[in-house]
Amino acid sequence: MKKGRSARMYATLFFSAFYISAVTFGSGYVIVSVIKKRFVDELKWIDEDEMFNLMALAQSSPGVITANTALLVGYKTCGPLGAFLAVAGVALPPLITIFVISLFYNAIRENPVVSAVLKGMQAGACGVIADVIAGLFTNVIKDRSKHVLVQTAIMIGAFTAVFIFNVSSVLIVLAAILLGIVWHTAKRVGRER
Repeated sequence: MKKGRSARMYATLFFSAFYISAVTFGSGYVIVSVIKKRFVDELKWIDEDEMFNLMALAQSSPGVITANTALLVGYKTCGPLGAFLAVAGVALPPLITIFVISLFYNAIRENPVVSAVLKGMQAGACGVIADVIAGLFTNVIKDRSKHVLVQTAIMIGAFTAVFIFNVSSVLIVLAAILLGIVWHTAKRVGRER
């Protein structure tokens, strides 16, 4: 193990990812918000800016956002073994759940109580996603730098393009990547002068 990483840290990473995945229902964005609360707010292994960067990278990478975020957080905090443990921790609860459900599928598929519970979980997931969006927006607004107007314009532009003009979110992500490359290249050139 590398300096600063102990068996306890690896165990905390795995069991945190396992617990988050086991008790959180909804889309990947719901789990991502809980991952942020655990690793940024509680454990303080990652700062908030790094977490938002990891979330953006996870969202723009192919695959499931939950697994991508877990992989990046695990790698950032504990290296390659941490990435493996975090992904394993996030993947095991759904696999176990699907296995158990498959054993009893015929008995529960028509159950009205199960349908009602799933509808309630959808409503709760919407609330958690709204909380994540509000947190991201608040983080941008708190930034007192000159870039806050640019960041806010990008956020509003992306929202407008997707929800009003039905632009594919893939194109939005690609445009954001291109914009980021241009932005950082311009900053680097400006510093070199």
